[in-house]
Amino acid sequence: MDFWSILDLLGGLCLFLFGMSLMGVYLEKSAGDGLKSLLGRLTSGRARGFLTGLGVTAVIQSSSATTVMVVGFVNSGLMSLRQAIHVIMGANVGTTVTAWLLSLGGIESDIWYIRLLKPSSFSPLLALVGILLYIGSKSNRKKDIGVILLSFVTLLYGMDRMSASVAGLENDPTFTGILSAFSSPIMGVLVGMILTAIIQSSSASVGILQAISSTGRISIGMSIPIIMGQNIGTCVTALLSSIGTNRNARRASLVHLSFNVIGTTLLLSLFCIAQALFPLSILQQSANEATIAICHTSFNILCTAILLPCASLLEKLSLKLIPEPAGTRADDTPTIELDERLMTTPAIAVARCRDLTRDMATLASDALLLAMDQLSDYRPDAAALIRKKEDAADHYEDLLGSYLVKLNTHPMTDRDGRQSGELLRLIGDFERISDHAVGILDSAEELHRKNMHFSQPAVQELQVLTEAVREILRLTGAAFDGDQDAAARVEPLEQVIDGLCEQMRTRHIARLQKGSCWVEGGFIWSDLLTNFRRVSDHCSNVAGCIIETAHESLDLHDYLRGVKSGGGSFTALYNDYTAAYHL
Repeated sequence: MDFWSILDLLGGLCLFLFGMSLMGVYLEKSAGDGLKSLLGRLTSGRARGFLTGLGVTAVIQSSSATTVMVVGFVNSGLMSLRQAIHVIMGANVGTTVTAWLLSLGGIESDIWYIRLLKPSSFSPLLALVGILLYIGSKSNRKKDIGVILLSFVTLLYGMDRMSASVAGLENDPTFTGILSAFSSPIMGVLVGMILTAIIQSSSASVGILQAISSTGRISIGMSIPIIMGQNIGTCVTALLSSIGTNRNARRASLVHLSFNVIGTTLLLSLFCIAQALFPLSILQQSANEATIAICHTSFNILCTAILLPCASLLEKLSLKLIPEPAGTRADDTPTIELDERLMTTPAIAVARCRDLTRDMATLASDALLLAMDQLSDYRPDAAALIRKKEDAADHYEDLLGSYLVKLNTHPMTDRDGRQSGELLRLIGDFERISDHAVGILDSAEELHRKNMHFSQPAVQELQVLTEAVREILRLTGAAFDGDQDAAARVEPLEQVIDGLCEQMRTRHIARLQKGSCWVEGGFIWSDLLTNFRRVSDHCSNVAGCIIETAHESLDLHDYLRGVKSGGGSFTALYNDYTAAYHL
């Protein structure tokens, strides 16, 4: 093999690895909603978990990426260890799709429609479609599809260059001498394991093996141990990903490793025994792209068929190797609220952020409702709970804000980008609502501490206002959960609450002038009205942001101006709420 052939081989290898990596990234990006839907339906059922892992891996073309996702899910508490085991097994079968795609390169036929299946025939067409989509389309989704097609063509071209560069080595004594070392099954496993551990992709290492098979010097019997070793080497990615995670996440990566090690040990032993007792001539035949794909698929299916019924034993093994510290239970394993591993699939990361934002909204709403109750029935334990909820809302704002900013540096679809931007805006409003809950609590504590009471007319007015605020909180929560009708009702009610606050301020001044109210109480009254009005403003911001995001725009001020000047339904709702909440 001369210098130029080595350069050709390296160039082909680099293009192959680059194409596979880029294709995987953009497949994950484009399939985000589909993955989110698949994982959202995941249950502890063995078959469903297996099919989920198979489907996800077949879509994104990387069992390593699927396993890293699984580690992130377990670390975040989104998936149990038992569920993770089934998904990991499915991922091992799903990764075989790539080998079948690459095996198309071995097609030989004079029939035109069969020749069209050969990569060298259809890749120019894919490249043409890909470049037209990438350059000529304004849609980011179409551009992403263009990148996927171009990266697939790059992968195929790299595979072709590798095959061409090694094709002439059939009679090279150095090359055949190196391959003779692989005739030992143990050495074959080690070579496959080390190569895959270095490039961290079993699909890529199988592709390299398929390219080398073009020399005709790789026998089927030689390729089988190498394929077995590749399955062990691919575990490195998940093991590295599990560093710094909780115990269950580390167990999930350990299950991935033990599944492949046990499967390889068992099937390699059977393979060696069968070779010794019943030498098969077929094992001495030269391997090609198709036979390697068949061996790869057969090995992974056999491993899964043998070990899928033993999922509980794999779970017990991982619990034995990574035991719980003395005095703790399995449910005590801490989870990470937002795991950065989920960022590799932005759609799932955004969905997780939305779940936590919903928790934050519930905390803020509960704190405000509890604070309003303290105005008539102050309780120290409730006051402590309100402040605890406000601290938790502050924590969520910091956590979500930092995570979403970092998430925005990852490639994501337009839809995910809009949802991420929406959440960044909403967490500030929810945090401020919790702040106003503490502001209302401060007023309640001052009334309690000084043993002061509002006049009867003021109490009646406050009841009307608090009922309106309860309703706007309910509507805001429904709007966040996707109820567009509820979102449209928030702004008219916010206008009514603003009017109530102005009327109550004016009425209080009138009572002061008549001497039926006291000045010190007026300061508390003013603080309460300010807090209630600001709460309704933040509810309006939330609803407006949700409506604008649904219409693919975040111009909140234009939306609010349009709603208020639109008449029609806004006026009718405003009149309804004015009649329902009047002094």
